[in-house]
This record gives sequence, structure tokens and C-alpha cells, in this order.
Amino acid sequence: MPDHDLPPVTFEFFTASLKMQTEMHLGLFHFGQPEEDAGPDFRLARHSIDLLAMIEQKTKGNLTTEEQRFLENTLTELRFRFIQTLEKSNTEKSKIEPAPETPAEAPGSEGQAAG
Repeated sequence: MPDHDLPPVTFEFFTASLKMQTEMHLGLFHFGQPEEDAGPDFRLARHSIDLLAMIEQKTKGNLTTEEQRFLENTLTELRFRFIQTLEKSNTEKSKIEPAPETPAEAPGSEGQAAG
């Protein structure tokens, strides 16, 4: 077994690990073959963000100022990236999928009064 140094067990490292996991769910990072990249999984990304938000609530008053700021900044950044990635995904989908057609109105029906 390799004798690598492991990072210290800290709250910041724990938060950074969950951040990286969320970024992977958002499709910002992919390790593997390009054809195996399934793209973003917004359900899992949202779940990971919700986990961090729960941790923020449960640890309120028990973190150092630095830990609290790191967690808050991480949540703010991930929420922004979530929205940004979702909007990009929706834009790409709209370019691929044609807009639904609306039924054509009867010719000459605009602006005609009944009777």
C-alpha cells in the first residue's frame, strides 16, 4: 500500500470534499473517458447543496470564524454555479429541441368583429 500523506482532518477539508462532490454532480469536473460523461445531475447536486446547508444550520455557533466563512462562501458559490449550470443546460436544450408549434389561427380571424 502506498505511503502517501493524507490531508489533515479539518472542517475545511470536509467542506471542500463536499464542494468537489457537488461540482462533479454539476458536471464541472469529470474523471474518466469523455463518452462516459453523463453531464450534470441536478438532483444530486441539489442534494449535496442541501446537505451543506443542513451542516451550516446544525453547526451554527460551533465553528470558528474562518470555518463559518468558508462554509458560507462555499454554499454561495455552489448555489450560483447550480443556477448558472442549470441555465446553460436549458439554453443548450432549447437549441437542440425545436420550440413547440402553436396551432395556427384561422386565416382572417384577427381583428374581426362578430356578426
